Amino acid sequence: MRNISALFFGMRVMCALALALVATLSVASAKDIAPVGENIAADAQGRAIYQVEGNGIRIGYKLIGSGDPLLLLTGLGCTMDRWTPEFIDEASKKYQLIVMDNRGMGYTTDNGAKFSYELFAQDVVSLLDALGVAKTNVLGYSQSSVTTQNLLLYHPERVGKAVIHATSINGKAVAAAFKGIDLPDNPTVKKQLMAAMDWESPLDKMPLIKNQVMLLVGTADNIVGTESSQTLARLIPGAWLVQFKNGTHHLQFEVPSEFSRIVLTFLEMNETVPPRAQ
Repeated sequence: MRNISALFFGMRVMCALALALVATLSVASAKDIAPVGENIAADAQGRAIYQVEGNGIRIGYKLIGSGDPLLLLTGLGCTMDRWTPEFIDEASKKYQLIVMDNRGMGYTTDNGAKFSYELFAQDVVSLLDALGVAKTNVLGYSQSSVTTQNLLLYHPERVGKAVIHATSINGKAVAAAFKGIDLPDNPTVKKQLMAAMDWESPLDKMPLIKNQVMLLVGTADNIVGTESSQTLARLIPGAWLVQFKNGTHHLQFEVPSEFSRIVLTFLEMNETVPPRAQ
């Protein structure tokens, strides 16, 4: 009996050591993205901002936190600092954030090419290529929610899960809504509006999207409304639709804690049920 007990004890020790080794290897193999390109500035918190060549321009970006990558794409007329500190703090505890400036804004240059959402999506892919990132989760807001649509349609292999926040399927309607808003007198913003004018979502292709997607919108958003999000949620298989009552186009600034919670809940949950064995 002593020999049998000793044998079982030894087996338990070996199993424990094996599990510890697997856990160690898993942690060691999960490497964060290393910055590439030229360190050109720092943000208000002292975090380094880089520029890297890609798609005919120099793309400005910064990396925050540690973990699986989460790409943050901001809206029309905005720069990479247009995210609430609370969301950045919460998200960067679980993900390594890739925060970039859109073409012609902030630290990203413009080579004079006509703006389009297909071009913006290619800018994103170029940055991911430069960083050596094969796939990333994506949160695209406002203008960049349409860039995210393009990534899902034409570069789905580069996207894990996607949050499409405050989106539209009809750019002309959005451009019309912006006419009553005091926008910066900026040639890049005018080019962004022209790109919006030319955009109409290919609704017939949306059912082909296989990525896990969440549509997020405020019910009082007077820029894009809720109809586009509702339409895409119906067409994209398994998509989530989250509507915040009385939320506007600036939802993340109105309820930063709840915004952070729903985005992180979606990203952390695998809502796909495995197929049953035949």
